[in-house]
Order: sequence, then C-alpha cells, then structure tokens
Amino acid sequence: MTPERLGLLWGVTVFAGAIAQALAWLTGLPGVVLLLSAGLLIGRAGLGLVEPLDLGDGLETVVGLFVSLVLFDGGLNLRLPADGTRQAVLRITGVRLLVALVGGLLLAHGLAGLDWPLAAVFSAIVLATGPTVVNPLVRQIGLRAPLGEVLEGEGLVLEPIGAVLALLLLELVLGNLHGWRELALGLLLRLGGGVLLGAAAGGLLSVVLQRLPVEPRTEPLRLQLTLGTLFLMFTGAEQVLAESGLPAAVAAGVVVGRRLESEAAELDALIRQLAQLAITMLFPLLAADVSFAQLSPLGWGGVACVLALMLVVRPLAISLATWGMGFSLQQQTLLSWLAPRGIVTAAVASLFAIRLEQAGVVGAGRLQGLVFLTILLTVGLQGLSAGPLAGWLGLIQEADGEPAAEGSEAAADPAAIVAAAVEQQPGGE
Repeated sequence: MTPERLGLLWGVTVFAGAIAQALAWLTGLPGVVLLLSAGLLIGRAGLGLVEPLDLGDGLETVVGLFVSLVLFDGGLNLRLPADGTRQAVLRITGVRLLVALVGGLLLAHGLAGLDWPLAAVFSAIVLATGPTVVNPLVRQIGLRAPLGEVLEGEGLVLEPIGAVLALLLLELVLGNLHGWRELALGLLLRLGGGVLLGAAAGGLLSVVLQRLPVEPRTEPLRLQLTLGTLFLMFTGAEQVLAESGLPAAVAAGVVVGRRLESEAAELDALIRQLAQLAITMLFPLLAADVSFAQLSPLGWGGVACVLALMLVVRPLAISLATWGMGFSLQQQTLLSWLAPRGIVTAAVASLFAIRLEQAGVVGAGRLQGLVFLTILLTVGLQGLSAGPLAGWLGLIQEADGEPAAEGSEAAADPAAIVAAAVEQQPGGE
C-alpha cells in the first residue's frame, strides 16, 4: 500500500467520522448510528473510498490499541455500588453467558444457515453488548440509576469474555485446540492472566500518578504516562496470551479509577476525549469493511436470526437474571431492549473472517455478514429508539435530579432528552 493511499484512507475515515459526530450534535441523533452510516458510505457498500484490508497486519494492531483505550476508559468510570447494582450485573452476566450462547447457536444454525462450528463462533462474537455504543447512549439519554450502571457494567464484563471465548472457539474450528477441556482451561487462563496483569499495571500506574501534583502543567505528563503504560501492557499481554489484553485493559482502568479516587476525574477528562476519538475513527473504518455481497446471501433468515436475538433471547435472559431483584416492568423492558453491539464485535468478526478464509473454511463470509447484520440492526433500531423509549417509560433523569414523569410529553421528546444530556455532559459523547 502506497503512503498516499494510506494517508487517503485515514483522512477520509477521520473526516467521515467527524462529520457524523457533527451531524449527531446538530440533529440529536445517536452518534453511533451516524458513524456506522458514514462507514457504509465510504466503504465497500458505498463509494469504495476506504478499504480496511489495505492496512494488512496493521489493522489488528490499530484496532487492538484503540479498543484497549476505550475499555480502559470504561473501567476507569465503572462504579458499581455494593448494593443490588453489582449483584444485578453479575447475575445478568452469568445468565446471558448461558442463555445467549445457546440461543445464538441455535438461531444462527437454524435460521441463518451457518454450520454448527461457525454458529458457535458467531454466538460468542455477538455475546456482549458494546461499551463503545452503550456508554455514549446512556450518557446521552441520561438514564435514572441504576440502569446506566447496570448496562455499562454488563458490557465491560462480557466484552472481554465474549472476545476470548470466540477466539478459543475459532481455534477449535481450525483444529488448534482439541476438546472442550482445553477450551475451558484456555478461557480461564486468558481471563485470569489478563485481569492479574491489568491489575498489576493499574496499581503501578496509580502509584506513579499519585506522586505527581494535580495541576495543569502536569496533565500532559499524566496522560502520556497513562497511554504508555496502557499500550505496553496491552501489547505485552497479547504477546503472552492472545486476547488477554482486553480483560487486562478493563482491570487496569478499574484499579486506577478506584485508587486515584478524586484524581481520577482529571485523568478521565483526558482519557475520555481520546476514547471518543478512537470511536470516531474505528466505527467508520470497520463499517467500511461491510459489503452487500456478504449480507444478501443471508436473506430473511439472517434478519429473523438477529430479530430473534433481540426480541426473544435477550428479554428471556434479562427476565431470568432480574427475577426477584426489585426491578420494575419499565426497567426490565429497557434492559431487555437496549443491547447494541459495538466495535469489539466488528473487529473480532473482521479479523476472524480473514483467518477463516486463509484456512479455507467455507462460510467465513456468511459469518462476517451475519455479525455485521447484527451490528447494523441493533445499533440502528435500538440506538434510534432508546431515548424515546426511556422517556415514554419514565426512566430519564432530569437536570434537577428528579425522574421525568412517565409518559409525559417532555420525557418522550428526543430533543429534550438530548438537550438535558448535553447540559449534564459538556463535551461528552
């Protein structure tokens, strides 16, 4: 790839993402929806200006580093009180791990026509809701507690689990693993090793940052030390155990956020801007990899598969997980509906499709197409409807701290939702 072509790829991608964010700010539409649309426009499905595969092996590196930044930012902001919120996140994580895996496997095979091994890989890839989509939506809408914390916590916990599990299932399909026992051991090793490495790196970074005075002149140095530690930790973890860098990034963010306490706010303001830039660049880049040639063979069976995941599997898992926990019907309804997939899902699908095609596995394109169809439908339908639905259900926190009246006109007005969110989150997503 020529330097000119590489420069054009990044120039078009960043410009398209910036225009999408500007339109989101002007119209009040969810930014993730417009970022995804921008990627489709500039990529294979549209003008053909951006071809992510031109990056070669660099695509995996760039995506990995950017995703680690986003997950670190999520861990830095993760606050789960010791009450029922933490229990809800753990129960939803456990129940969805079982129900969504089995449901996705059966639906992908029965409705979308994937063979059993690829259906299992698909089920693991789309297991988690994406923090890169959920967190900006939660902040934009201004959900009443504890819904925002539950949704953000679920995504941050399940995202690395789903990515690691999908990788191990892929290795099983390719014959690099032998049996379910090796798969289970590999999952525990990568998750446990990643968490330990991330906790150690986060603890070391916290000690260093605590020794620096919190003042404007030290902010650039704090940011540089954080990024240097994060990227070195992520790449080191990936060298030792593939996919262990994702749980390491989350664990490092949680440790830094808890140990710095008051200082975390200043660091978070810097990291959040970079995380938002990563989202602005990655979403159009990965969406540009989608072509209608991958989606069209799936037909209505693929659409039915994704809709069943949204309307049957997710509500069933939420109902079982929140049974007897005191969640109202309105809260359960929103938790059941809001489950968009994000950047990690898209990145894993793109990279796995390349490996499967190189290995000569039939159906790699259908797998990638079904994953991106899941992203398109969940981000599009749920991203556009989440705000009005939350307002109609009376689950939006007003600027004065009181919940909006259920079913009120102001609560259901998307413009009012966005205005309140912008007022509460200056410069946020």
